[in-house]
Amino acid sequence: MAPTEAKSSIQVIERMMNLLGALAKHPSPVNLKLLATETGLHPSTAHRILSVMVESRLVDRIEPGTYRLGIRLLELGNLVKSRISVRQEALPYMQSLHQELGETVNLSVRQNDEVVYIERTTPGSTMMRVVQIIGTRAPLHVTAVGKVFLAQDETTSWTDYARRSGLPRFTENTLTDSDALRRELESIRGQGYAYDNEEAEKGVSCIGAAIYNDEGRIVAGLSVSAPSDRLKKDWAQNVRQTAELISRAIGYRRPD
Repeated sequence: MAPTEAKSSIQVIERMMNLLGALAKHPSPVNLKLLATETGLHPSTAHRILSVMVESRLVDRIEPGTYRLGIRLLELGNLVKSRISVRQEALPYMQSLHQELGETVNLSVRQNDEVVYIERTTPGSTMMRVVQIIGTRAPLHVTAVGKVFLAQDETTSWTDYARRSGLPRFTENTLTDSDALRRELESIRGQGYAYDNEEAEKGVSCIGAAIYNDEGRIVAGLSVSAPSDRLKKDWAQNVRQTAELISRAIGYRRPD
């Protein structure tokens, strides 16, 4: 392909993406004149590109001169969604955070009243799978990520958890009082991260933040754990920002 042909093809793709972006802004079908105005395209050019997109089902023509996003995009979106693995997407971000802080980084999910660790990075030059850690479970109220999950629950849900579990004590710092837990969860909702202050294990502290999917649901949690005398509370922003990057990688978009 000649350079001029390649440039022309790229230009068409850019225009197509601009048209898709313009259509995505409008909840209702959009007329050709408005699409041409918003994309800076001549109406005849916009019409020609839209016609090709209609043939490919990327765009639906509702009536002459009026368009909306096509059902093919939904089919492709569902296909992408089905192939996304939170663990796979999270790994490079976990490695980066581990290299930045030099401490253990954990990925965990919720199963009923517990968090389950599904991946971990440990100090060293490479990613390590630690058999003794992967698959380990812990009650929600004693871990940073567990508290992040509880903070997302309705009041009745976390109070049911407190009543159901009895908030068992693991260390002298474990939150075993429902009022104390309520205050902690309110704080977590406001700041976007949680601490485990030696609540699961004496001498070990942790910072956790939520990972959200494309539907805005929390599907996993990212955390950094370290001996309490090494963990710095201002790492919370690093953890929260990394969790946001993972969330975006699996399709989450923060509401305006």
